[in-house]
Amino acid sequence: MTESHPWLKNYPAGIPANINPDLFPNLNELIIDALHRYGNKTAFSCMDKKLTFNQVNKYADHFAAFLLGKGLQPGDRIAIMMPNLLQYPIALFGAIRAGLVVVNTNPLYTPREMQYQFADSGAKAIVIVENFASNLQKIIGETSIELVIKTSIGEMLGFPKAQIVDFVIKNLKKMVPAYHLPNAISFSKALAEGSHFPKPNIHPLPEDTVLLQYTGGTTGVSKGAMLTHRNLVANVLQNRAIMQPFLSEGVEVALCALPLYHIFAFTVNCLSMLQFGAHSVLVTNPRDINGLIKTIKNNPPSLITGINTLFNALLQQDDFVKLDFSKLKATVGGGMAVQNPVAVAWEKITGCYLAQGYGLTETSPTLSVNPIDGNGKLGSIGLPLPSTSMRIVDDNGKVLEPGEIGEIQASGPQIMKGYYNQPEETAVSLKDGWFSTGDLGYMEPDGFFRIVDRKKDMILVSGFNVYPNEIEEVLVSHPDVLEAAVVGMQDGKSGEAVRAFVVLKNKGTSKKELLAYCRENLTAYKIPKEIVFKDELPKTNVGKILRRELKSE
Repeated sequence: MTESHPWLKNYPAGIPANINPDLFPNLNELIIDALHRYGNKTAFSCMDKKLTFNQVNKYADHFAAFLLGKGLQPGDRIAIMMPNLLQYPIALFGAIRAGLVVVNTNPLYTPREMQYQFADSGAKAIVIVENFASNLQKIIGETSIELVIKTSIGEMLGFPKAQIVDFVIKNLKKMVPAYHLPNAISFSKALAEGSHFPKPNIHPLPEDTVLLQYTGGTTGVSKGAMLTHRNLVANVLQNRAIMQPFLSEGVEVALCALPLYHIFAFTVNCLSMLQFGAHSVLVTNPRDINGLIKTIKNNPPSLITGINTLFNALLQQDDFVKLDFSKLKATVGGGMAVQNPVAVAWEKITGCYLAQGYGLTETSPTLSVNPIDGNGKLGSIGLPLPSTSMRIVDDNGKVLEPGEIGEIQASGPQIMKGYYNQPEETAVSLKDGWFSTGDLGYMEPDGFFRIVDRKKDMILVSGFNVYPNEIEEVLVSHPDVLEAAVVGMQDGKSGEAVRAFVVLKNKGTSKKELLAYCRENLTAYKIPKEIVFKDELPKTNVGKILRRELKSE
């Protein structure tokens, strides 16, 4: 199936079977190419402050020169810990230009989580927003971090907005706990110092690691996936290939509500949109739904990326429904399964097809996506990207036929080099050029793939396989259900049973009603034995529902 690409007939005209992952010798060259090509066009904006491609290029030069001037060497690790701000692409591109390895870090990590990631990665430097500096202070002595560059939410917003924003955050909202990092240097000062240092001239090799991206930890201990220059160049070019027929260069507006430290937004928004010369609108706090809707209204996007929970939250807002979506060309969902009722409602309200894609941290991340022109299949994860092969195997590694459920494996130039300092884990996941995703699914005869569920989340009820995604899909199709999550629980009779956690729109709905609805739509062994009502479900900062936390209840 995979080598001959029979699925190409299902793609729109103009999408190639393969890309050249060696078109650029390293990620820095790809970035510089885009920054030079689009020059004075707007590259990024945040809170209405805009930076052109030329400005980003200049600041990245200064930041790279600063890092090398402070004694960092190519291959050293630098952590970047901030929400979506203008500082992020500058710090990222500058670090890459200096030949460093970037360690993306969730700013909401606890001190314990920070300490683990910084110690495991061996980070020697960090760029951190001061809101989280007090946590760094608690653990910095247990790490190898020697250089601290601190910044504030407002630092790059210009006068007087920078002063106003920082005053409100520090003095009115009290969002910056006291901290003591006496040797920390401000981001602005780092750029100023770097402007006096020689321009960097580093040339990493394609197989050098450029990003140490830690898996989200939603399924276990977090591991650092080593993504190379070639991995990321390949995935950017693959994303570009499938979007090329629908997007135009230098005119698109891309809404980036997902955090750039997450691999989905990192590659699709920050890097792939850069290749199109798009204006990327950075949303610092996507949980502020009213603020997000205002941003969309003021910057009508032609492309929106997001995850199911974000789309669902927007669809519940009357102000969102009233917006003008005439410029919206593409919506891409990833990070978690896009539920069918959400995809249907999105297209009905916006007039834009919601194309579900699929990938993992270890795959840079995109492996497959539905054609974004609307000719995809509802509920599927689409077709493999150019230069990507996917297959379904059983527990013994035998390749299965279309329609048979097994584990999804993938092969392509975007697959990671391995897990950092974890050769055993790498050997389990990577065999003979194939990466085992840990996701169960099947391939349809026309090459479209569908996910059934995470292998580890499958529930075994009296010997029958039960997939949480299917039950969640049924529950959220009930008009009174906002969100649902399903986990397995121990049961004396059946071994395991289904427990459902539900957030209601209509608080008057009873468990009895929901169980009756499940009986209409599910086989008996799939019906929840317990339904637990909750005000909200635990989620990662990106918005993924944390089943493991619910399971521990």
